[in-house]
Amino acid sequence: MMRTIDTADRTGDRVAAQNWDAITGDLDAYGNALTGQPLLSPAECRAVSALYDDEERFRTTVDMARHRFGSGQYRYFSHELPVLVRELRAALYPRLLPVARDWAGKLGKAAPWPDTLDEWLTMCHEAGQPKSAQILLRYGAGDWNALHRDVFGDMVFPLQVAVGLDVPGKDFDGGEFIMTEQRPRAQSRGSSATIPQGHGLVFTTRDRPVRSARGWSNAPMRHGVSTVRTGRRHTLGLVFHDAA
Repeated sequence: MMRTIDTADRTGDRVAAQNWDAITGDLDAYGNALTGQPLLSPAECRAVSALYDDEERFRTTVDMARHRFGSGQYRYFSHELPVLVRELRAALYPRLLPVARDWAGKLGKAAPWPDTLDEWLTMCHEAGQPKSAQILLRYGAGDWNALHRDVFGDMVFPLQVAVGLDVPGKDFDGGEFIMTEQRPRAQSRGSSATIPQGHGLVFTTRDRPVRSARGWSNAPMRHGVSTVRTGRRHTLGLVFHDAA
């Protein structure tokens, strides 16, 4: 397991091999996009999900029912990330950066994100957001996650990635990823996605630009997880800003 978790020989290649034009198109159209190919192998998925029981890997554990976030549990990794997780996050950042900058330009917002993830995380820490925000989530039968946004301070990267670690329909049923989009002067629009094992779902952290009669407007979005009906569901959450 340690060899799988703490090496990342092919991580960059897998990220580079994705159809980023298609991913960008889906992000622009819907605010979320599935990768066409896996980011992690089945063995790597099993190894990452097994980390959940290694408490020394994490800085804190959150009981969702206690905080009325839903039902289930998740843990925030410490900054000593497994190499596989760290390298996957670092490889994804420059691929998502052009989308982030494009969206900021359309909405007339500042685009403070530098070219490298390390530079951006340094800016987060200097702004009072020094805590790791990488998440490993575990849901059992009956668990769910309320609609929310993963904003942990003023320094926010507008995209994040959820990686499915179990096999839908085999390891668990239910547990679809859900999103809602608040539309101007209209009722909210909902969408759902099932994340295949090893694949990533790229999605907006809090909003996205949509065309309007006067150019571009801001569409706030929230995400969550529908009720897991049977089995157990693990997800790796890659967030590109740190927490206060």
